Amino acid sequence: MTASAHLQQPLAERLRPRNLGEVIGQQHLIGEGLALRLAFESGQPHSCILWGPPGVGKTTIARLMADAFDAQFISISAVLGGVKDIREAVEKAQAALHGLQPQRTIVFVDEVHRFNKSQQDAFLPHVESGLFTFIGATTENPSFEVNSALLSRAAVYVLQALNEDDLKQIVKRALAIGAIAAIEADAEQRLIAYADGDARRLLNTLETLAVAAQREKLDSISDAWLLKVLGERMRRYDKGGEQFYDTISALHKSVRGSDPDAALYWFTRMLDGGADPRYMARRLIRMAAEDIGLADPRALRLALDAAEVYERLGSPEGELALAECVIYLAVAAKSNAVYKAFNEAKAWVKKDGTRPVPMHLRNAPTQLMKSLDYGKGYRYAHDEADGFAAGENYLPDGMPAPGFYRPVERGLELKIAEKMASLRDMNRARPAK
Repeated sequence: MTASAHLQQPLAERLRPRNLGEVIGQQHLIGEGLALRLAFESGQPHSCILWGPPGVGKTTIARLMADAFDAQFISISAVLGGVKDIREAVEKAQAALHGLQPQRTIVFVDEVHRFNKSQQDAFLPHVESGLFTFIGATTENPSFEVNSALLSRAAVYVLQALNEDDLKQIVKRALAIGAIAAIEADAEQRLIAYADGDARRLLNTLETLAVAAQREKLDSISDAWLLKVLGERMRRYDKGGEQFYDTISALHKSVRGSDPDAALYWFTRMLDGGADPRYMARRLIRMAAEDIGLADPRALRLALDAAEVYERLGSPEGELALAECVIYLAVAAKSNAVYKAFNEAKAWVKKDGTRPVPMHLRNAPTQLMKSLDYGKGYRYAHDEADGFAAGENYLPDGMPAPGFYRPVERGLELKIAEKMASLRDMNRARPAK
């Protein structure tokens, strides 16, 4: 390749590692004596799934594996490809295997989670026969998105987002080949935060900056100029993927753990990443019911009010009400007693038989039903002392008291527990007939 042709290549291609030693990041896999490096050094390629966020080197590692094993490299995009592409890959692999100089084949499927079950199944017989080595790349959890049959035949390697030092190395390499103008420290820090662990995003942004700086004849990229070019910083965020559910999990657990700062941080991260505030409002309502419950019944009302305020004000004004709710939920007394009681009741009903409603609890709107003793013997609680029919039984006949609801010793449930203990004492004093 001529020097001019090399300069016309995208920056990502010009800086693409040529061997495993040039790969930035993923040292937990490719460091000396570690899993993926040992696979390279073994001389025997094996099928694998490379799972990680965008821009962390999945395609690069797959290409390097083909180079290491002197294998034919066939790349398929699951977004654009289909069964026809799989069939063509099989034909090319057969031709390479049975040619004058037999050659292995590695079939790389980018975004393999986009293939449906039948498309994924199409690889199985050829992986089992050894016709080619399969490498899939995915940003989604392969446990959910890759067929179990294919997953059982492939090692899963988890790649991580690049850290700050990794991204600084990429900037340094771009400077070393003269791809960009000098960059001030503050601007570099902002650029790295903007990339948010994604090398591809960093390289594409560097390329954009290089063109703009050359057009304006800048010798150095300042932070102020960088802000002008980039505009408002946007975080990488996959609204339907693994990162989304990890973040909402972190928010829920921070609320449950009564840490208002952590809860507010994760809430803000989700909004910053583009999460729908209405979705956030629904989650807060769920948290109020699941983790706070009757320890502080005001929490559920506050969550509903916050959702209504957001509907009236929209973004960004309405987000303040949601933030207020997040902090209140975090500092509120916690109880999952209602949540546990409901789940226990559901499990009981599912396994238990259909018990008849006791006669004294049945409604008797007609004379015939009254003559059949519907409602006979029912005691109207409001006519009893303290508004409580001591000794009355409200469960099906013969059903033991299940004790689903067990209040915790926190918040309002302290009072509820005292009330329940008092009612139990009254029931013991006057047993059911």
